[in-house]
Amino acid sequence: MTEHRLEVADVFRQHEQEFLRHWGHMLDAHQRRAFRDICACRTAALGAHLEQCDTCPQQAIAYNSCRNRSCPKCLSTARDKWLAARSAELLPVPYCHVVFTLPQELSMLALQNQRVLYNILFRAASETLLTIAADPRRLGAKIGFLAVLHTWNQQMLHHPHLHCVVPSGGLSPDGSRWVPSRERFFLPVRVLGKLFRGKFLAFLAAAFRKKKLHFAGELAYLKKPAAFDRLLRQLRSKNWVVYAKRPFGRPEHVIQYLARYTHRVAISNGRLIEMQDGQVTFRWRDSADNNQQKLMTIPAVEFIRRFLLHVLPSGFVKIRHFGILANRSRREDLARCRALLPALVDPPDSLTATQRRAVERKCPACKIGTLHIIRWISPAELTACRTEARLDTS
Repeated sequence: MTEHRLEVADVFRQHEQEFLRHWGHMLDAHQRRAFRDICACRTAALGAHLEQCDTCPQQAIAYNSCRNRSCPKCLSTARDKWLAARSAELLPVPYCHVVFTLPQELSMLALQNQRVLYNILFRAASETLLTIAADPRRLGAKIGFLAVLHTWNQQMLHHPHLHCVVPSGGLSPDGSRWVPSRERFFLPVRVLGKLFRGKFLAFLAAAFRKKKLHFAGELAYLKKPAAFDRLLRQLRSKNWVVYAKRPFGRPEHVIQYLARYTHRVAISNGRLIEMQDGQVTFRWRDSADNNQQKLMTIPAVEFIRRFLLHVLPSGFVKIRHFGILANRSRREDLARCRALLPALVDPPDSLTATQRRAVERKCPACKIGTLHIIRWISPAELTACRTEARLDTS
C-alpha cells in the first residue's frame, strides 16, 4: 500500500473551519466554489462511478472528480487532451518565450478588478507583439502566438504576468512567404516594454473613464480623477518588464514548454513537503538566488488564502490564441504556413505512454480495452453502503 502524499486538498479539509472564521467573509462566489470543490474532489461527497473494460472482465469503482480548473488533481487529464490537440498545430520553426509582467503597484487594483485588468493585460500584450512584429523595421510579418495568464509567483503571492509562446517568424503581409526572425533574438524587449506600458495605461485610463473599475478599502482614494491620474503618471515613469528568451529548439521542446505553463494552478501537490502544527512547508524556486530550490513554511490559513487569490472569475479564458493562431482563421493560416515551410518530420508525441493510456482510458489490467462508465453511484448510496458494512461487521 502506497503512503498518502500531502495534497492541497488535505490542507483545505483540515483547516477549513479555521480559514472560514478568518477569511470566509472576504471570499467571492467563484472562490467559495473552488474551496468547496477542492475539499470534495475524489471523496464520497461527490459520489462515484463504476467502470467496465470492453475487452476483459476488469471493473473498478472510482470517486468522482470535481473538475474545477483550480483543483491540482483535476488538471492533468485536461492538460493532456489539450496538449495532444496543440501538437498537431506545431510548425517546423524555432519558438520563442516572451513574458509580460504587470508592475507591483497594480497588484491590489488587479485583485479588485480581475476580469477588467486581466483582459486589459491580454489585449495590451497581444497588440504589442502583433504591432512590433508587423513593423517593417523589425520583422515585417504577421505572427501568431499563444498566451497564458499566471497570477502567482513561487511563493504564491500575487504577481500577474502573461507567458507567450511564439513561432519565431511569420507570414509576409501578402501571405506569399515565411519571414523568419533573427537567429539570436525575436523582437527587441525595450521596444516591447515601452509599447506595452503605453497600451496598457491607455486601456486602463479608458476603463476608468467608463466607470468599469471598482475601488474599495485602501484603494478608495483612487475614485477621484486627480488621484487616478497621479497613479498613471507614476506608472508611466517606470520601466515595465518584458522578458524574452532567445528562440529555442524543436517542436518537442515547445510541447514541454506548453506543458509547463498552460494548465497550472498556484502550487502543485508535488511541491508540498509537510503539514504540521498548523503550518505548511513547501518548495519554491528563488529566481533572485540563481534559481536555488528553497523551503518555505507558512500558517495553513495563510497558505489557503494565498492559493485562493489565484482563482479566476467564472468563465474567464486564461489561455488565448492570437494572430495566425487565432481561432477564427487558424486552420487556413496554418495551412498557408505549412505550404511555405519544410514538412515537419516525425511530429512529436505530446504524451507519455502513461498519459496516453489515461487520455484514451485504456484498461490498466489488459492494456488493450477501453474503460467505460456503466453506472453512477450517488453520495447517498455510498453512505448507505458504508453504514451497512459497519452493521455487518458488528
